Amino acid sequence: MTIKRAKVLGYCMGVRRAVNSAEKALAENNAGRVFTLGPLIHNPIALKALSERGLHVLSIDNIESLQKADTVIIRAHGVPPFLERKLREKGCSVINATCPRVVISQKRAAEYVEQGFTVVLAGDKNHGEVTGIAGYAEEASGGKAGFFYLVECKEDTIKLIDSGALEQKKVILLSQTTFSPKEFEAISAELKAAPVSSIEIFNTICPATKERQEALTELAKEVDGIVVIGGKESANTKRLFLSAQKLSSNVAFIESADELPEYFFALDTVGITAGASTPDSVIYEVEERLEK
Repeated sequence: MTIKRAKVLGYCMGVRRAVNSAEKALAENNAGRVFTLGPLIHNPIALKALSERGLHVLSIDNIESLQKADTVIIRAHGVPPFLERKLREKGCSVINATCPRVVISQKRAAEYVEQGFTVVLAGDKNHGEVTGIAGYAEEASGGKAGFFYLVECKEDTIKLIDSGALEQKKVILLSQTTFSPKEFEAISAELKAAPVSSIEIFNTICPATKERQEALTELAKEVDGIVVIGGKESANTKRLFLSAQKLSSNVAFIESADELPEYFFALDTVGITAGASTPDSVIYEVEERLEK
């Protein structure tokens, strides 16, 4: 069997930065506990490894239980500003590991709302990054309605335009960093043709997302089957899987080497790709299992 890796796969810059922050905090904090506000990344294997080293997941409901000796890490997705303030008010150590690209979107949303713009965000409902950006827009508006809308697809955008909510308004379009480039373009086209007074469009999709999709397309031309490695709750990994299904008739979406389908061992050439929250160690394990 020949095994080929996609040219771009695994941890992106933002996720690696967040994981490194957690590992450093675990090594340095001997007096208190170390938490992440919500799961650090969307990968159960990486979370289990960190949990075994003493990393705890903190829910919003349990913030009051924090002590001054504790450390809390804000994950790469970011959080609404009121949540960060609430953490700091507890007097514990707070490490903001929000991806720099997400920070730019948070600031941009707040600044444009202050200038009278309405923010339209292309993203996935209930995604942590979306919740954080929405929080910045809401705070900048003073809690007023009509300054932030989330759309998940072209159809959502058409419904929003038809509702008249954007009519003659200044609109800014942003995107979740792991959103589908193709869907973003479709949403952009609808808003450009909408009866708004002005439109600012910022493609805030992380280049890492596009690079993984492009690398997958090239990989698919050279292999008989594709293994997509990553957490089942990871948005960008799900999109890699959906793209892979369109490119190959033999596709497996797995979280660990143990989930490899038996028929993959009979293929002549197998390609490997992995989501932005997939640890290097898991990729190596899958590769090793295929080689054996």
